[in-house]
Amino acid sequence: MKIGITCYPTYGGSGAIATELGIELARRGHEIHFISYAQPFKLPHFMERVFFHEVEMSRYPLFEHNNYSLSLAAMMHEVTLSHGLDLLHVHYAIPHATSAWIAKEMLGSSHPLRIVTTLHGTDITLVGQERSFGEITRFSILRSDGITAVSDYLKRETVDAFAVPEERIEVVPNFVDPKLYDRGKLPCHKQSFLRDGEKMVVHVSNFRPVKRVRDVVKIFSRMAKEVPSRLVLIGDGPDRPEAADEAARQGVTGRVLFLGKQDSVAELLACADLLLLPSSSESFGLVALEAMASGVPVVASNAGGLPEVIEDGVTGFLAPIGAVEEMAEAGASILADGKRWRKMSAEARRCAVEQYGVDVIIPQYERYYERILGRGAAPAHAEPVAHAASA
Repeated sequence: MKIGITCYPTYGGSGAIATELGIELARRGHEIHFISYAQPFKLPHFMERVFFHEVEMSRYPLFEHNNYSLSLAAMMHEVTLSHGLDLLHVHYAIPHATSAWIAKEMLGSSHPLRIVTTLHGTDITLVGQERSFGEITRFSILRSDGITAVSDYLKRETVDAFAVPEERIEVVPNFVDPKLYDRGKLPCHKQSFLRDGEKMVVHVSNFRPVKRVRDVVKIFSRMAKEVPSRLVLIGDGPDRPEAADEAARQGVTGRVLFLGKQDSVAELLACADLLLLPSSSESFGLVALEAMASGVPVVASNAGGLPEVIEDGVTGFLAPIGAVEEMAEAGASILADGKRWRKMSAEARRCAVEQYGVDVIIPQYERYYERILGRGAAPAHAEPVAHAASA
């Protein structure tokens, strides 16, 4: 198949998953064309059957504001014609699905292009539910020939918020490459962060309010009283100062390390002992899956799609949002009991490989593409869009 993929190229779960999907599909013999305003950060400089097409924005003075959506539609149209794409797989409903629909309308009946839209979370739970974006988000979703969501939770959110028929949405979860996150084959950097006998607790995020970074520090400060440990914070974002402030409040500034954005998170997870993820919402929880693939138990909130990824008491521990004491107690008990940690570590790795490994999930996408293209079961055709006041 010849597949166009559009995603946000910057750091973030959706862009990472979309890029890795394209790379894995290319390894399986498909021709992949990435279409975006910049090269995805996880895309190697060269790979067979992988191409990148940069969307150039017009500098015409009349367009005072960014016209990326229209420029993207024009590039999608151009790449489809010049390379004979079978389908466009876009990640995020707006503006990507909207641009794909425009490109398809431009092509008309001369080129029966199919559109698959993958919903990742923010496009549904935040942006799409803003009053000004509700109707166009729903329109763009329903005009897609195929719709996937990364979790059952996100599927339910989409059905409830946008009145999308439940049968239109296929759940295809996020995935992980077990070889990339094999802690036994990666160098350990513990000596760079820890003193002898200390445990390495990590948190990875974009430091937005939904990640509850103050809770991360509070949980760690209580754990550190029971188990010698240090907290390594990976990533950056608007609430990073909040984390630093809370560390000072808790008196653990000297035990908290800020590493900022890191390209090789796998190497850091390879020497971690526990991941803290007390978010108020996660559509899936990709970092939890990556940690599990690295054999790292996860202490997280029982919110969003996290219960679909983490098996409570087996691969980690789940607690209500804001239950700092409960999470701290669970984390300390895992770290203090070597036998329990080794069992949880092994179960976390097994779950990640057997349920979410690339060899499990990528074929699901391939089969879904075949259905949408009419080569397998009957494809799910786009339906007319009726006005929905609830959207």
